[in-house]
Amino acid sequence: MPKGDYLGEFEQLVLLALLRLKDRAYGVTVRREIQGRTDRNVAIGAVYASLERLERKGYVLATVSQPEPVPGGRAKKYFRITRTGADALKHAREMMRRMTDGLAVDAELDAI
Repeated sequence: MPKGDYLGEFEQLVLLALLRLKDRAYGVTVRREIQGRTDRNVAIGAVYASLERLERKGYVLATVSQPEPVPGGRAKKYFRITRTGADALKHAREMMRRMTDGLAVDAELDAI
């Protein structure tokens, strides 16, 4: 993985949400997924900023749908994780595993 292309925590959450949502992943559903699983208040702007950054890195691919067939219906921008994004997420998870391997993390934290 090129230097500087490491995933931040929020980017990892966004990619994991895309994996869970599959073909239903657009900004609002990604936000709901993260909020529902982390009990964390997430700004929609943060979700879109992360999705755009991940798209620039080649980690996600965006497609725009046709507008909904209702008055004032809007098109949605759907996102899916790419092979490169999947590899980056695997790499991030592997780095965390290596850092915690052999360490009783909860016990160590409780001892502080």
